[in-house]
Amino acid sequence: MERRNVPIRYYSSVAAHKVDWLWYPYVPFGKITIIQGDPGDGKTTLVLNIAALLSNGTPMPESEVEISSVKTIYQSVEDTLKPRLVSAGADCTRIAFIDESESGLTLNDHRIEDAIIETGARLVVLDPLQAYLGENSEMNRADGVRPLMRQLTAMAERTGCAIIVIGHMNKASGSKSIYRGLGSIDIIAAARSV
Repeated sequence: MERRNVPIRYYSSVAAHKVDWLWYPYVPFGKITIIQGDPGDGKTTLVLNIAALLSNGTPMPESEVEISSVKTIYQSVEDTLKPRLVSAGADCTRIAFIDESESGLTLNDHRIEDAIIETGARLVVLDPLQAYLGENSEMNRADGVRPLMRQLTAMAERTGCAIIVIGHMNKASGSKSIYRGLGSIDIIAAARSV
């Protein structure tokens, strides 16, 4: 059997990077954050209020960090976002979405990264995750979601953009909430913050 050279690197050659935070210690830049809960828990309301605060440059709750206004791309299947953003006091000129009228968006769609670059967004929200997996992805199988989450993670790192994914819980009871997220545990494993 022919022996092949394997590309080996040692961690001593890898530069360690400080994590920068959009909202310490909850939402890091360049990483994925998952906000999950049962229906009616207020996941979307929470994230809409985060986007509203950021659009106006208002400091996040429990944070002393001054921020300038932040642009957000908020993708959702809900059609009630505009009134809710207005109610939250958002500057809607700083919150965009990708038009899906001709073709639906998926996690591995180049339009997400293109939109981040074009708008200068520092936050992308995908609400809910299930809507953006794509029709051929099986969210309960690790091999179905791992490549998608890996691509989303790489895009977050390349752009330095914070990614918030909203997820739903299954109906199981009695188990830890981290195991109640719909789909494979690999979805949670891809996130820096849950």
